[in-house]
Amino acid sequence: MAARIPTLDLVKNYSEVKDEMLEAIRSVLESQSFIMGPEVRLFEEECESYLEGVSAVGCASGTDALLLALMALDVGEGDEVITTPYSFFATASSIVRLGAVPVFVDVDPKTYNIDLEKAVSAITPRTKAFIPVHLFGQMAPLEECIVEFERRGATIVEDAAQAFGATRIADGRIMRAGAMGRIGCFSFFPTKNLGAYGDGGMIVTTDEKIAGRLRRLRVHGADSTYFHDEVGLNSRLDTLQAAVLRVKLRHLEEWNEQRRVVAGRYYALFAENGLMGEVTIPFELQGNRHIYHQYVVRVKNRDELQKHLDREGITSRVYYPLPLHLQRCFSFLGKKPGDFPESELLSRETLALPVFPELAMEDQARVVGAIKEFYMK
Repeated sequence: MAARIPTLDLVKNYSEVKDEMLEAIRSVLESQSFIMGPEVRLFEEECESYLEGVSAVGCASGTDALLLALMALDVGEGDEVITTPYSFFATASSIVRLGAVPVFVDVDPKTYNIDLEKAVSAITPRTKAFIPVHLFGQMAPLEECIVEFERRGATIVEDAAQAFGATRIADGRIMRAGAMGRIGCFSFFPTKNLGAYGDGGMIVTTDEKIAGRLRRLRVHGADSTYFHDEVGLNSRLDTLQAAVLRVKLRHLEEWNEQRRVVAGRYYALFAENGLMGEVTIPFELQGNRHIYHQYVVRVKNRDELQKHLDREGITSRVYYPLPLHLQRCFSFLGKKPGDFPESELLSRETLALPVFPELAMEDQARVVGAIKEFYMK
């Protein structure tokens, strides 16, 4: 029987950088500097250079990145933060943990990113921030709304957890995910395009005053040891993880481009097999460089198709099976089925297929062949 095809193969990825990685880890072990060691600041500096025009602050996770960003903006009781219901849980939980209210806005059915016109319409005098999500590796066209949010006193905090390396051409310039708004948040969870060997995150900002506060907030609100100006978090990026990420950052552009090649092959295979009427492939907005953190299609009879793929030895994932506004823990918001129909429809129809830089052509052909078998039987 053919080997199972995973959605992501970290073993193959490790084999490509094994020697570099072992040397980087060995260096940290020999230094015995595990907390806020020099590798952390070096990684931050390399990210600042890569993203251009920002200050970078490493932290313990992508969830903490969002939480710290909102803390640095003094988001709290009675404030509103506009965001999407079609995202990972942390996008909304970071808002609720601070006593603020997530104001959900439905998504664009083509890109799956938040509908920016609806987001602008949701601004009220209580709006403190706006968290757009660059979902699955594709940027939202924030140039369309930045001026209006700033004019209305709401800070844009980009959730770029899935989009490190994604770019967009806007106003004649190349814009990078996380560097368009005042603050950008990243996750380095192992499955991300730029993934650590454990948890890790980063906040970037164009405001040096905010950067200074973030550096304080990530170490219990202390500018110097045992002297605390405010109550912060224990949210430091481990030195070992920074060393791992420095190695991976050197390869990121190549890996992202390989993901785009994989996406292009899927397009060709679906077209060749007459499946474009059954499968809606990802839509890449003009001006965007989608980096395909996930390759998410819309399909009919999604759950049955997923079971069929599993029987054929092909792993797939559902992102996300229940929109945030319908999660039990957010029932206090009073939202109900039908409130955000596009997000709810996506939760019933989307399926993430295998996508990673090392995915072989023959494995992709096997994936598409299994999908064809399901629909043509």
